[in-house]
Amino acid sequence: MLSSTNFWMCVAGLIYLAVGVFVIRKEISAARGWEKLISLGCVFFAVPLAVFAPEHFRGPEFVKESVPSWMPVRWFWPYFVGCALVVAATSLTLRKFVRLSSTLLALMFSLFVCMIYVPSALENPTERFAWSLLLRDLSFAAGAWSLAGLYSRASSPQQSKWMILFGRIAIAIAAIFFGVEHFLHPNSAPGIPLPMMTPTWVPFPSLWAYLAGAILLAAGIALALNKKPRIAATSIGALMTALTVFLYLPILILARGESEVIVGLNYVADTLLYAGAALLLAGALPRDPDRSEKM
Repeated sequence: MLSSTNFWMCVAGLIYLAVGVFVIRKEISAARGWEKLISLGCVFFAVPLAVFAPEHFRGPEFVKESVPSWMPVRWFWPYFVGCALVVAATSLTLRKFVRLSSTLLALMFSLFVCMIYVPSALENPTERFAWSLLLRDLSFAAGAWSLAGLYSRASSPQQSKWMILFGRIAIAIAAIFFGVEHFLHPNSAPGIPLPMMTPTWVPFPSLWAYLAGAILLAAGIALALNKKPRIAATSIGALMTALTVFLYLPILILARGESEVIVGLNYVADTLLYAGAALLLAGALPRDPDRSEKM
C-alpha cells in the first residue's frame, strides 16, 4: 500500500499526463519527426510539477528537510510552493496564461538556486552532488525562462532574446557538467548525476553511462557554441525521456517500501522535468538559424 502522499503524487502525475496529451493531441498529430517530441515539452514540464506538489503538503517533515533555517514563517513556504506548483502545472497543461505562469515559475526556480543550492554548493565545494542539484534546478529555471521567452517574442522581442539565451547557456553548462560526471562515475545511474547507482538488472551499466555522457557532452558543447542548438536541445530531451521510460519508471514499479517508492517517484519526476526543460528550449529556438536572428 502507498502512503497518502505517494498515492496522490502518482495520481496527479497520471491525470496531468493524460489531460496534457489530450489537450495537444492535434498538435502532436500534425507534427513530423522530432517535432512530435518537442511539442510534448510543456506536458513533460507540467507533469513533474504536479507530482511534486503533494510532497510539499507533508508539513513539518518537509520544512525540516528543505526550507532554510533563516526563512521567516518556515511552515508557510512548503504549502505556498505546493499551491504554486499545482497552479503552474494546470496553466501549462491547459495552455492558459502560459507567459505569466512560465515567468513566475522561472523566478521561483531561480530563487531556489540562489537561496538554497548556491549556498549549499559554496559550503561544500568538493561535493559533486551539491553542484548537480544546483545545475539541475538551474536547468529547470532555464526551461521556464525559454518558454517565457517564446511567449514574449511578439510583444518584447529583445527581452525574449535574452530569456532564451539564458536558457541555452544554462542548459549547456548543466549538460556538459552532467556529461563529464558520467565518464568519471559510470556506476551512477545515468541522467542527472545523483546518489542512485544503476540497478544490477541493467545490462552493461557502464556502457549506458558512457553513452548518456557522450550525448550530454556533445549536446552541451553544441548548445554552448550555438551550433545546431535546436537539435542539441532535442537530443537532451530525447535522452532524458528515454531514461525516464526505460530506467526510472521500471525502478519505481519495482520499488518495495515507502522509502524506495518516494525515491523512485522523485527520480522519475526529476528526469522528466529535465527532459521537459530541454524540449522547451528546443521549441523556443529557431528552426532555421540562417533565416532567424540567432539566440
